[in-house]
Amino acid sequence: MKRACLAVFALAAAASCLPAAAQALRDPTRPPAVLVPGGAGTRAAAPASSGPQLQSILIARQPGGRHVAVIDGETVRLGDSYRGARVARMTPNEVELVRGSERRVLKLNAPGNALPAGGIERARKD
Repeated sequence: MKRACLAVFALAAAASCLPAAAQALRDPTRPPAVLVPGGAGTRAAAPASSGPQLQSILIARQPGGRHVAVIDGETVRLGDSYRGARVARMTPNEVELVRGSERRVLKLNAPGNALPAGGIERARKD
């Protein structure tokens, strides 16, 4: 019995000396690879001139509150400049960029994640 216990303890000690093979943790806040330039899963067929990609929009609830958007990984506020264009308008689904007489509307593409006009609160009530 004593010999069996010693063998078990010796085996446990030997196993504890082996290097641990841990899996690398994935960053839960990292955007999907298709949104990261040059990331894995980037579509090769996408045209190079597809333009800026709107990734998120945050609008404060109170009137006159903060309006923030993320375009190609860069955070911009209402009235800021983005690559020579002024951020003229933000809605829950769109950002309008103005450069001279040219206007460009970037739409938030979230297939399958679209919410009703009232946002999360309205979706929860329905």
